[in-house]
Parts: sequence; C-alpha cells; structure tokens
Amino acid sequence: MERDLMERLFNFAVHVIKFLREIPSNQENRVIRYQLTKSATSSGANYEESQAGSSKADFIFKVEICLKEMRESNYWLRIIKATHLASEIPSAELEFLVNESEELKKILASIVKKSKAQ
Repeated sequence: MERDLMERLFNFAVHVIKFLREIPSNQENRVIRYQLTKSATSSGANYEESQAGSSKADFIFKVEICLKEMRESNYWLRIIKATHLASEIPSAELEFLVNESEELKKILASIVKKSKAQ
C-alpha cells in the first residue's frame, strides 16, 4: 500500500509538472504555476519522508503536511479549471488531475485519522 501511494504521489507530481508546461507563461499564470508545482511535489516528498519518521507523532505530522499540500494542489487545479487557463489543453488531463488530487486527499486524510486512532 505504502509503495503504491508513493508511486501515485510521484506520478501526480510528474503529471502536474508536465501539465503546467502547457499553460502560457505570463505574470498571472506564473504565480499559479509556481504554487501548484510546489504543493504537488511537496506532498510526495513529505510522504517519502514520513516513511522514515522517527516516531508515530513524526509520521502523523509529515502525513498531515502531505494532506495540506494536496489540498492546496487541488485548490490551484480548481482555479485553473474555473478560470479556463488551460483552455488549449485537453480537458481530460485537467479532470484527471482534479480527480486524482481529490482521491489522494481522501487517502491521506484516512491515513491521518487511522494513525491518530491507534
């Protein structure tokens, strides 16, 4: 499960980076591109770090960061969708990223909840 989630988070970040290359680079979009790149890559990096947590509390803390970063990624993707920044890109790719970020949020939230309950 952990390996699958690590791969999914990694692949999500890669998809986001490739997707953002297609969005025009202007002042307005640069902020969104920068923020989304940071949050999408941070979620996976923090999950990788959580696997070597020094304690249960450290593990939970790092997964909570993953969750916060994935929530932020979902927010920026919804901004892109709502403002039609990716109008020249097939909508299926944006829909995939929005849906994947939703699913990853649910998975990460479940991990946090279950870890706190143990």
